[in-house]
Amino acid sequence: MKGLKRLNALTIAGTDPSGGAGIQADLKTFSALGAYGTTVITALVAQNTRGVQSVYRIESDFVAAQLDSVLSDVRIDAIKIGMLAETDIVEAVAGRLAFYQAQNVVLDTVMLAKSGDPLLAPSAVESLRRCLLPQVALITPNLPEAAALLDTLQAKNEREMKEQGDALLGMGCKAVLMKGGHLEDAESPDWLFTRDGARRFSTPRVQTRHTHGTGCTLSAALAALRPRFDDWPQTIAAAKNWLLKALEQADSLEVGQGIGPVHHFHQWW
Repeated sequence: MKGLKRLNALTIAGTDPSGGAGIQADLKTFSALGAYGTTVITALVAQNTRGVQSVYRIESDFVAAQLDSVLSDVRIDAIKIGMLAETDIVEAVAGRLAFYQAQNVVLDTVMLAKSGDPLLAPSAVESLRRCLLPQVALITPNLPEAAALLDTLQAKNEREMKEQGDALLGMGCKAVLMKGGHLEDAESPDWLFTRDGARRFSTPRVQTRHTHGTGCTLSAALAALRPRFDDWPQTIAAAKNWLLKALEQADSLEVGQGIGPVHHFHQWW
């Protein structure tokens, strides 16, 4: 692990009033992992542990203005991108990141909430492919998101996961972390794909229903930790180990009546 200089991280995402996903989960993750968190909000989402009730999308010009406010003033060491909602927001974010030459950008290709509610307009998928996939350092699709990006059927096993990861790399991605949480296995395998090859990561599947915001939390952890490590394999191993403990302690929280959040502050409480 590299020296512990003070890191600043930025999350570009939607909100979650119940605190388990989106901007709120990202800020908790940054704080738990020793990074100062800054934010750009793309959508105000009325949601809780039982689902999404309503979405209010922020105008793309105001999203760009928020990005200018942060990136023109604060040294940002890593960025996590989550919910982008619409085509014009995707394009606005891509344009500002290119202008400021942003580094260590992790794109969580958010399309559906844990409840199944849509968080990205179907018309925005092509803009995501064209504008952001080639620009960011890492994308972290789950199996439904990878299938949507490739316009194909969802992978049913690790062989198909590997085929789709290679296909996403062929679309111009610098690195792809395919998340295998949707497989019905005793463990939860992820595959990292880079120009240097593929590498498998696995942790035991934690028996808890409290998994709200897991994808948001992992991608935020990857962004917060990347400047501290030499490469993605070391970063991913550290992030997955931290998230495993957050899942193992999730049942100790008492939040909501549906799919509750992971325990971001398991190290402290």
